[in-house]
Amino acid sequence: MKFDRTYTLKEIAEFVNGKYIGSDTHEITGINEIHVVEPGDITFVDFHKYYDKALNSKATTIIINKDVEPPQGKALIISDDPFRDYVKIVTRFRKFEPATKFISDTAEIGEGTMIQPGAFVGNHVKIGKNCIIHSNVSIYDHSIIGDNVIIQSNTVIGGDAFYFKRRPDGYDKMESCGRTIIEDNVEIGALCAIDKGVSGDTIIGKGTKMDNFVQIGHDTRVGKNCLIGSHSAIAGVTVIEDEVLIWAKVIINKDVVIGKGAVLLATSGTDKSLPGGKVYFGIPAIEARQKWREIIALRKLGEEHN
Repeated sequence: MKFDRTYTLKEIAEFVNGKYIGSDTHEITGINEIHVVEPGDITFVDFHKYYDKALNSKATTIIINKDVEPPQGKALIISDDPFRDYVKIVTRFRKFEPATKFISDTAEIGEGTMIQPGAFVGNHVKIGKNCIIHSNVSIYDHSIIGDNVIIQSNTVIGGDAFYFKRRPDGYDKMESCGRTIIEDNVEIGALCAIDKGVSGDTIIGKGTKMDNFVQIGHDTRVGKNCLIGSHSAIAGVTVIEDEVLIWAKVIINKDVVIGKGAVLLATSGTDKSLPGGKVYFGIPAIEARQKWREIIALRKLGEEHN
């Protein structure tokens, strides 16, 4: 997320009441998680395993719970709880805006778009031309919908990321400040949920079609002209490349890449990246021909013991 203006290191450090290392006038232009940071962004790290990754990332300001020397051109805010201070900054710059009507006055809706009764369109939403938004669809704040998009009833676009930090007495919520972007010519079935990015964007590419009951996690990027079957669930920070076919009840874990043109047959699941251009089946998913040979071999083994 980009800020409304450029802030200084001194301003942000004073806001979170933290010690800082760097120039008072060091510039901060946005806030992002480590996997989507850009120069000018502030990010956080609170676990030693990821110190080097954060310090050497594109982020130019890091909230950290260790007093270290920053790399050249970067600044630090020293915090006893970086997660808490990161969330504090998010809620300062992306405050929750309560709705006052079904379609916000700040929403931009393109020519020819039809919004059925009972649909909710939140603050600062942008919807393109010639879309159909069916009844009881909820489009949360800051979502962006392209042209010629169809969204069936009871789908939720832009809900919060499922992201919590475990504490001794429960869980702290990572507040989301990202967006959901639905590109042109996408069709989304009934009762689907597409979460916004934690600080970046969840993107559904042009021409992609989804059946009913599909879940897309935060910061996931689905490519162009994909098909996703019903009851499939794709976790956060995953990349589905162009022209991937995902049939019913497929489960895809976080932080993986499914290559262009891959086919995942129904009821498959994977926690590993899969190269494109192949057909996969099973849990864990492997090439379908290999899986079928394994099934035949097991069946024959069972017959030999009977």
